Amino acid sequence: MTFQIQHKDSASDARAGILHTEHGDIQTPIFMPVGTQATVKGVHPHELMDDIKAQIILGNTYHLYLRPGLEVIEAAGGLHKFNGFSRPMLTDSGGFQVFSLAGIRKIKEEGVEFRSHIDGSKHFFTPEKVMDIERTIGADIIMAFDECPPGTSDYNYAKKSLDLTERWLDRCISRFNETEPKYGYQQSLFPIVQGCTYKELRKRAAENVAEKGADGNAIGGLAVGEPTEVMYEMVEVVNAILPQDKPRYLMGVGTPINLLECIERGVDMFDCVMPTRNGRNAQIFTKHGTINLRNKKWEMDFSPLDPEGTSYVDTAYTKAYVHHLFKAQELLAMQIASIHNLAFYLWLAGEARAHIVAGDFCAWKKKMVDELGKRV
Repeated sequence: MTFQIQHKDSASDARAGILHTEHGDIQTPIFMPVGTQATVKGVHPHELMDDIKAQIILGNTYHLYLRPGLEVIEAAGGLHKFNGFSRPMLTDSGGFQVFSLAGIRKIKEEGVEFRSHIDGSKHFFTPEKVMDIERTIGADIIMAFDECPPGTSDYNYAKKSLDLTERWLDRCISRFNETEPKYGYQQSLFPIVQGCTYKELRKRAAENVAEKGADGNAIGGLAVGEPTEVMYEMVEVVNAILPQDKPRYLMGVGTPINLLECIERGVDMFDCVMPTRNGRNAQIFTKHGTINLRNKKWEMDFSPLDPEGTSYVDTAYTKAYVHHLFKAQELLAMQIASIHNLAFYLWLAGEARAHIVAGDFCAWKKKMVDELGKRV
């Protein structure tokens, strides 16, 4: 995997690049739809590729390990062949999911013991085992196993957690280097910068990660309850240290405004469940703010979901029609809203890229943020 920065914004840290993988190129900044269980909820692979124009999607190591299981995925020839998405994919390490199982997991130096949320069966994840799992799943980009501490952690816990994450990272790198990909194409390992909301810890973590010389780097443990301005501050602290010539991935973020603010601060890659989760709950994103399609005000509105959205979504569906589908609890409502929101996020990332190239990103971004914050 290689990364090229093609344009830099003169008034900010925003940049436009291209990430080359063996499953295709990815133009950055980019938003990555979340396909937790080998599927982006309610969306066909052909819709992802043809309508939404997703360049890369995610899979979740924890969920795929439990179901369908590694035996099935390996027999299929890896995740790409299993789910029919032929473009690049990324897998997280499962760390966030494991550590969210408070009460049914135990953290040790060796790894984490946890019980499945499906059947209560006991499992043990070590850095080495997670690398083996991600090799078997077969994503183009795989994440290191880390501890994702609560955003409210005190300094002592955050430091102890980071110490563990850094030791685990060394073990992940060793295991990754002594194993080979299984399906005939290369994989890239991204370390994750942790450190909660403590500048000292974030700086230390970023410096440690930068020294590893990885193909790309991730920023984790943000958008977990801390104030938005603190998240932006941590991104600035970390990106001042991470290598300029490698892609930077901000994990689990976020709203359309979050994307633009963090693109301005030098982030290249994003993922979040918000487009599909909010879509399933009747909230859609448009160029002029968010809309709740369950509201009665849309009952007789026969305009497209986003009248100005012809550049990114099919305008055949009206607000009145999709309002009716949600009121009738039809599954199509959730599908239409999910596709719309994902297309909007991909459009927004693409527009950001275009304005970085054009040299007017900051002025465009300011206008967009003003609009995106509205409730229609």
